[in-house]
Amino acid sequence: MGAAAWIDAQPTGIHVPEGDFWIDPSRPVARAVITHGHADHARGGHGRVWATPGTLAIMEARYGPQPGAVPLDYGEQTRLGTVDLAFAPAGHVLGSAQALLDHAGERVVVSGDFKRAADPTCAPFTPIECDVWITEATFALPVFRHPPVEGEVAKAIHAARANPDRCVLIGAYALGKAQRVIAELRRAGWDAPIYIHGAMAKLCAVYEAAGVALGDLRPALVASASEMRGQIILAPPSALGDRWSRRLPDPVTAMASGWMRVRARARQRGVELPLVISDHADWEELTDTCLEVRPREVWVTHGRDDALVHWLETRQVRARALMLADREEEDD
Repeated sequence: MGAAAWIDAQPTGIHVPEGDFWIDPSRPVARAVITHGHADHARGGHGRVWATPGTLAIMEARYGPQPGAVPLDYGEQTRLGTVDLAFAPAGHVLGSAQALLDHAGERVVVSGDFKRAADPTCAPFTPIECDVWITEATFALPVFRHPPVEGEVAKAIHAARANPDRCVLIGAYALGKAQRVIAELRRAGWDAPIYIHGAMAKLCAVYEAAGVALGDLRPALVASASEMRGQIILAPPSALGDRWSRRLPDPVTAMASGWMRVRARARQRGVELPLVISDHADWEELTDTCLEVRPREVWVTHGRDDALVHWLETRQVRARALMLADREEEDD
């Protein structure tokens, strides 16, 4: 039996009729398997939800109690209909998982969003061999090669120390990116208080409850401008140019994103200090992973699918784009 006979890829998500569930559906369904907590993959309103404990904690923080939640640890297996479901680490954010689906002697792995770079805030990606690999392709163009995170974090620290009368304001996605940047700053030796936008507080608390140490975090809203001189502040990208930031001491505006590889994007957003820090695999990591998991077929859910599909076909790997709806281009 081919994979297409029991995996039904629709614009609203991946449907698995043999198990009567959806993976990362864009609308409420009776039975959902969720790969991670970002809003374009995890939504409220489902009947039952299978996800890792980390993802469920994020969903509760964002959407309130999840009465139909079924926690599933990495490596633990459950059976839904005639499909065996398990999770493996995706290395994207806290709790992020690949969904491993086994049915009729065939294995399909849905990557969710993933990265291969080390990250102190989540479990590292584990490659799983499969028959069909369903992958994201956010940065699937050869121009995207993410540099080592240590060098990018060093730029932020240098800017803070070189500008004692200013502050460094880093735009970072509130879930995953912010916590990773904080943890990397700590690992690089920045032990001063880090000031955060209020939108980040609840999710930072989820990470700390999961055992991820983030150090001394303080709300930027109640700190004085003099307190924040020479310091590092994190806020969602949308807050970089709004009224919230006007009270900060002459900020050096930075942005932590894989998209900062494209200098035109940095200029468009008025970013003085682009930090190329991504929570997605880059081109080389995507292509290497596609070969490492040894699939006979690759399906691409979202992103720069044309380039990845072409690359695979030139290597005699069957590939196709799924064109899922509502997969956002995050401020990765």
